[in-house]
Amino acid sequence: MLKIINGEVYDPLNGINGGIKEICIRDGKIVDEVPNTAKIIDASNLVVMPGGIDIHSHISGLKVNAGRGLRPEDHRRMVIPKTRITRSGTGYTIPSTFATGYLYTKLGYTTVMEAAVPPIGARHTHEELNDTPMIDKGCYIVLGNNEFILRYLQKGEYEKARDYTAWLLNATKGYAIKIVNPGGVENWKYGQDVSGLDDKVNHFDVTPRQILTALAQINQDLHLPHGVHIHCNNLGVPGNYRTTLETLHALEGKRVHLTHVQFHSYGGENWSGFASKAPEIAEYLNQHPHATIDVGQIIFGDTTTMTADGPWQYRLHKISEKKWYNSDVELESGCGIVPYVYKEKNFVNAIQWAIGLELFLLIKNPWQVFMSTDHPNGGPFIFYPYIIRLLMDKNFRDEMTKRVHKRVLKDTVLPHITREYSLYEIAIITRAGPAKALGLTHKGHLGVGADADIVLYPKLENKEEMFERPVYVLKEGEVILQEGQILKDWTGKTIFVELPENKAFQNEIRDDFEKYYTVEFSNYPTGLETFARYESVKVSI
Repeated sequence: MLKIINGEVYDPLNGINGGIKEICIRDGKIVDEVPNTAKIIDASNLVVMPGGIDIHSHISGLKVNAGRGLRPEDHRRMVIPKTRITRSGTGYTIPSTFATGYLYTKLGYTTVMEAAVPPIGARHTHEELNDTPMIDKGCYIVLGNNEFILRYLQKGEYEKARDYTAWLLNATKGYAIKIVNPGGVENWKYGQDVSGLDDKVNHFDVTPRQILTALAQINQDLHLPHGVHIHCNNLGVPGNYRTTLETLHALEGKRVHLTHVQFHSYGGENWSGFASKAPEIAEYLNQHPHATIDVGQIIFGDTTTMTADGPWQYRLHKISEKKWYNSDVELESGCGIVPYVYKEKNFVNAIQWAIGLELFLLIKNPWQVFMSTDHPNGGPFIFYPYIIRLLMDKNFRDEMTKRVHKRVLKDTVLPHITREYSLYEIAIITRAGPAKALGLTHKGHLGVGADADIVLYPKLENKEEMFERPVYVLKEGEVILQEGQILKDWTGKTIFVELPENKAFQNEIRDDFEKYYTVEFSNYPTGLETFARYESVKVSI
């Protein structure tokens, strides 16, 4: 038993904005009260928040391991610019499983979601997540280019697509539906005022729009806790904001989360005319509360890009002239990996940097926009404190803006935005908001019944230093970090959904598995024996 006293508490889900409040903990949960014999943590001059939640990160699985193999040079000693952090031998942009868990903990994060898993790679992904200490975790299952889904939609067999999705989420122990570049359509032509959502998918009489709307409806019909998680078509190319807006329009009335939207907010007809369209995306979101996003903020410096959007990675390989890795995953998905360096004086990179900050600052409702770098695509997650300082400190933001390519000053609205985030808003975009969007009702807050995942930060003027240096991190009520030192290893839980299944439906797909998959049908599902600890979220249909 434990009691935290005298702390300045920020708990947006319960409306607490800097109030002094006691927090009582028993058996890993927050409770109303504990006996006087409970251990006391005096949080005087400390800021108390729920543990951080990363709604979108790439930390395990096939592509992450491939990235580690592609980049042996990533394992070197580095002093990370603009921070006090030094890393040696852990993988700078793609840390090992152990380093990932420890590094997140050192920032006060306690729950992280792996953002894109091809179903056939789920067992391996879970084994890696199991090997990632300290944090709770879950994963999203890639469905937008799955052959079974495309086949059912082509035939108009919506119920079968729904039953397949339910079976697949159970079999893979996934948490949510992920859609990446639905249909895999390579449909972009610079300068055309089109979204590309109505082009036909190769070999299937189906369009990206049909995939998006069907899976969003399936998501609702299955009552999944998280809205459908979408990586839009036409990532990373000038003019793609039209696709993003059309995607949002197509899904009005549905719960939807668009990811790494910085990479989807681009204007211009070519690279020389590259421009920010963050104000247009923000204007839409300010008028439509059905959607949430995470930003995918870029960080200047070295990183490794990796995504199931293979066509974009090939384009990036050609643009950057960097080495390239590509993989196709049978009947289900694919991925590409390209090393990349974001440069302050490169005008495209500088405007990308500005676009991310514009999205954060122009979207009025912080419950709609969440912290991410799309780790490691925009940069390593260890830079979250730096991003927080940019959002909270206008003078620091102006200082950074003057360092980058001059087109940011004249071609974006960033220099004219005066907004500064409050600690309450930071608690929303890094904790309460992601928890609410994920439907994790026992996380992201400090109310009775919540998991006792809690972080205590020093109250410092420099917000980058403040969020780099938690004084305490608690996991399920246990102090796992104090004054920067990991005190004990902790085995976090893997979180997945558990859905009712149409048992008879399995005969529908069994023959195709035996004919075409390299894995037999009976060996495909991930069993509970895979997990050291787990939590299933039971869903009623």
